[in-house]
Amino acid sequence: MNIQGIIPVMLTPFNDNNEVDYESLRKLTDWYIENGADTLFAACQSSEIQFLSLEERVKITETVIDQANGRVPVVASGHISDSLEKQIEELNAIYATGADAVILITNRLDINNEGTATLKAHFETLLDHLPKDITLGLYECPAPYRRLLTDEEISYFASFDNMVVLKDVSCDLETVKRRVQLTKDSNLKIVNANAAIAFEAMKAGSEGFSGVFNNIHPDLYAWIYKNKDSNHSLVQEVAHFLAVSGAAESFGYPAFAKLMHKQMGIFKTYNCRVIKDDILVKYWAVDVLLDHIVKGSDLYREKIRNVNL
Repeated sequence: MNIQGIIPVMLTPFNDNNEVDYESLRKLTDWYIENGADTLFAACQSSEIQFLSLEERVKITETVIDQANGRVPVVASGHISDSLEKQIEELNAIYATGADAVILITNRLDINNEGTATLKAHFETLLDHLPKDITLGLYECPAPYRRLLTDEEISYFASFDNMVVLKDVSCDLETVKRRVQLTKDSNLKIVNANAAIAFEAMKAGSEGFSGVFNNIHPDLYAWIYKNKDSNHSLVQEVAHFLAVSGAAESFGYPAFAKLMHKQMGIFKTYNCRVIKDDILVKYWAVDVLLDHIVKGSDLYREKIRNVNL
């Protein structure tokens, strides 16, 4: 099974009491699939995993798998603990949900940023305590710190046939290009997560996009990915719009994205556990900014409908 293409990092909807709203999660799952998602990434940083219990991470993953019902693959992480014993517990729990791949967070493989030897030893210990038939992926999650993989480490992980995807957070086009070359003869696919370089990374061999703005307009990312080799001016125009829109991540994400889903009637609230402030108060005119992005997205959807590529 290929884990690539448009891979939304899924939000977690909460109700007024900040409990997980599983009804809205089912609606969100359908929305992603209806808007171009090729794979769903549940229990990730955008899901606020550092603020979810293991029971919640497992139930969220199970709910998404059930709602997706085989329409697209579902991968999940939930990999947050410091201790090796706790990591073994949570990774086995995510595996038991039936997720198509269990995603390892690179900073959890090297908690104190000690280097390659520590990362490899930690990974190999985990492997000894995980099912032999497990499919794995990697995520350079920025929290609690961004642990980028070295070229040596990329080649090391690419040597494992069951390692199928890296959510690349290098945010550097030359690094993406180099990683694509390092993994070209392996099962490991590089999927960029940075909106600013998304289009150029796709053209350079990134197998899709797994950035946070797949929570706003995944269908537009799906369209430029499908048409990445086209010379039509609209493809570049949409790519520019997506890159600029991505800058809005700094205005209280993930609440920013949740606000849009509340306005669409998918979420009941835009509550977050990771953000305590009300973004409508903290970030002046953030709702107006969101409205411009939503209207801009609709304008480009209309242009896309009227072009024949």
